Amino acid sequence: MTSITDERGDELMYSGVRISEIVEQNRGIGGVLGLLWFQRELPDYFCKFLELCLIVTADHGPAVSGAHNTIVAARAGKDLVSSLASGLLTIGPRFGGALNAAAEQFSAAFDSNKSPKDFVVDMKKKNEYIMGIGHRVKSLENPDARVKIVKDFVRTQFPRCPLFEFALEVEKITTAKRSNLILNVDGAIAVAFVDLLRESGLFSREEADRYINMGILNAVFVLGRTAGFIGHYVDQCRLDQGLYRHPWDDINYIMPH
Repeated sequence: MTSITDERGDELMYSGVRISEIVEQNRGIGGVLGLLWFQRELPDYFCKFLELCLIVTADHGPAVSGAHNTIVAARAGKDLVSSLASGLLTIGPRFGGALNAAAEQFSAAFDSNKSPKDFVVDMKKKNEYIMGIGHRVKSLENPDARVKIVKDFVRTQFPRCPLFEFALEVEKITTAKRSNLILNVDGAIAVAFVDLLRESGLFSREEADRYINMGILNAVFVLGRTAGFIGHYVDQCRLDQGLYRHPWDDINYIMPH
């Protein structure tokens, strides 16, 4: 069974909407995602936030594992799809997967009526990281422009954002301990997306939770980062880069005695 597209008639339809209507009404990729992922027409701010997420997650330089793998595969002469796949297959709990985990952690704390302080204390007692908090380079003194973009959009465009405000209170507590324990871009998108689903009036609470649990936030990251990985593949081909070999002086050789 399928419930999102129908190509049998005179025109392709996405969740019952003709593609000519989507183009004529300038719904953009956000509108398309609304129909294909959520089976409904979304308000403008919802569509624009989806597109904003794709913009800020599209790439984060060549050093991260996914881009690195794509580059190495491209320089080995692999085709676009193979190179892209090698990068996408690195996405998981340590790379990109923080979005869904952050959404689940913050939602669970908020729904159980924990205070931001209690949430931080409980996570420390369990010796667990708060997903979506912390950055290796960015800090209060060196803020991440991507996070500011997300914050500004949420505060000016969302009807309500209680979980987002909760996360900002958590950030005040964590950055008091160390200035790089900021709400990072993964965390910002994650909690904002929960508010988007819960507070838009388009989804029941059960539907909103179900979409989070099925990994919809990982889908946002995968779709966004695919654009960057393809860019790295094209870039390597354009630069005519040869086969990659990692430099010896960057490897610690540990031989058994």
